Amino acid sequence: MNSSDPGMYPAAEPPAGRSHTGQLFFEYLLVVSLRKKRNKEDYEPHITYQFPKREVMGRLQREEEEKCMKAAHLFCFPEGINWAPLTEYKSETFSFVLTEVDGSRRNGYCRRLLPAGRGARVPEAYCIISRAACFGLFSKIFDEVEKRRQISKAMIYPFMQSLREAPLPSPGNTVSISSFIPDAGTEIISLTRPAESWLEHVDFHTLFRCLNDEEVLMVFAATVTERRIIFISEELSTLSQVLHAVAALLYPFVWQHTFISIVPTVLIDVCAAPTPFLLGVQKNLLEQLTDHSDLMIVDLSPGAETKFITRMGDEESLLPAKLKEELLSRLSARKHHASTEELNRLVSEAFLSVFVQSVGHFSQHVRRSASSRRFHKKSFLKAVEHRSHLNFVKLFIQTQMFDLFIQEEEAQPNPNAFLKKVASHRFC
Repeated sequence: MNSSDPGMYPAAEPPAGRSHTGQLFFEYLLVVSLRKKRNKEDYEPHITYQFPKREVMGRLQREEEEKCMKAAHLFCFPEGINWAPLTEYKSETFSFVLTEVDGSRRNGYCRRLLPAGRGARVPEAYCIISRAACFGLFSKIFDEVEKRRQISKAMIYPFMQSLREAPLPSPGNTVSISSFIPDAGTEIISLTRPAESWLEHVDFHTLFRCLNDEEVLMVFAATVTERRIIFISEELSTLSQVLHAVAALLYPFVWQHTFISIVPTVLIDVCAAPTPFLLGVQKNLLEQLTDHSDLMIVDLSPGAETKFITRMGDEESLLPAKLKEELLSRLSARKHHASTEELNRLVSEAFLSVFVQSVGHFSQHVRRSASSRRFHKKSFLKAVEHRSHLNFVKLFIQTQMFDLFIQEEEAQPNPNAFLKKVASHRFC
């Protein structure tokens, strides 16, 4: 198992009319604590609680569990072994992606906080491993786990058991969990998934809090042309939220290269890889990034003197001028106090329109022969509606994300939201 995700696909949706997916909410819940190494000042993470218990697992599940344990150690405390006890610590929630050798993915959700007690102490982390990509949903689950942890660790078990027995709801649906808390009685907890499944792991607020609209467009231009991009921040939650938001701007296309929302200290050498990547790196590791060639480094820190520590220099000219103008106009229409759902819808629609207008005519050039369907690149390029889009389209069709998208369309047409937008655009 490794941390680089070569493709961040939305989860497959269930058949129409189904209110649940038949999928489990989660595979494991862990509590990871730090303990001092014997005769040393350094700390090391160790599991102080896990659900389900190891003794109820089969042999194959135990082998999978061991891999997850190692990954949880690495990603719950990516800073490594240098910790000092604290009296105050701001709770933060972040996520990471684990990729198997066969390409299958698990999502790790982590909440780090200072455990109850007096005096200086080190943080602990709750970690949930799940096949489902839905950050908002698991943040709410963490709220419930944390509430029970403050009463007693024993209170976590019945809640997680109820959750594990409930089916993961389909996008747009809700599942209700019944849970008993002493002195409060039985609570009904409602967990709802957003209707747009490709956006349920995303909250664009953090991205637009860290960068202005023009800066977001420069990051988008570098991402859509599959470059090497590193984001820098002191906060783990900022890194994971911004990286997932940037990847979501590519919909309906999917980032196909290395994706590590939080690079652990021991994996910092991945930043020297020559292939495209989206990486999140904590600011204290910035000095270790010595080679800045062919690289975009984005500083997400509040009050940073410059947001781009280094970049290629052509990002402002990669997108066609008319599309840039339309994008900025659409983004400027967002409301200051917009909800997550409202912001997600506005931003995703704005960036989707770039692909609709530039490459939305692709389906007319996927033609059926006697035994297969084949994409005709030459006729596709000739049919680009606006000549000012042509340079961008020529760059984009060379990317791995476009290549895989076309391969999937050749194999089986997929009537997704993108094609509906294309049809609407043609009608207009």
